[in-house]
Amino acid sequence: MANKRRYWLFKTEPNVYSIQDLSKDKGKRTSWEGVRNYQVRNMLRDDIKVGDGVLVYHSRVDPMAIAGTAEVVKDGYPDHFAFDENHKYYDSRCDPENPRWYMVDVKLLQIFETPVTREQLKRDKVAAEMIVMSKGSRLSITEVTEKEWLVVHKLAGAEPG
Repeated sequence: MANKRRYWLFKTEPNVYSIQDLSKDKGKRTSWEGVRNYQVRNMLRDDIKVGDGVLVYHSRVDPMAIAGTAEVVKDGYPDHFAFDENHKYYDSRCDPENPRWYMVDVKLLQIFETPVTREQLKRDKVAAEMIVMSKGSRLSITEVTEKEWLVVHKLAGAEPG
């Protein structure tokens, strides 16, 4: 039996990597690497699967907003940057035989013509319940319900991908 599609919100700082950067990457595809939180690592390793939908959220910018969507195109696999001494995500405690950190690959689905801001999310009854809206929510990846996925698209004036 096929797994039911799940939905996620991936935070990114647009001055580091934005949805526009994703649109310029070869094949509009990239690895989502550099996660160094065990709870999120577990999601990348165990829960996030090919075909899942991703809301790309620009954080640490004014206004913070959901800028568009992507789709997972490769299940979790070891984050090889953790083994590269010359990479910013190097982790000297990592062992390739027993990987500590994981990543997935995503492909761009769409950039919203008008990003959906936190203020818009706050004003919508369904979107206001998203994990990212919770006080103190600091995880870089959070699960999104199908209802929330659909509401975000409605707020963006976009077709759900």
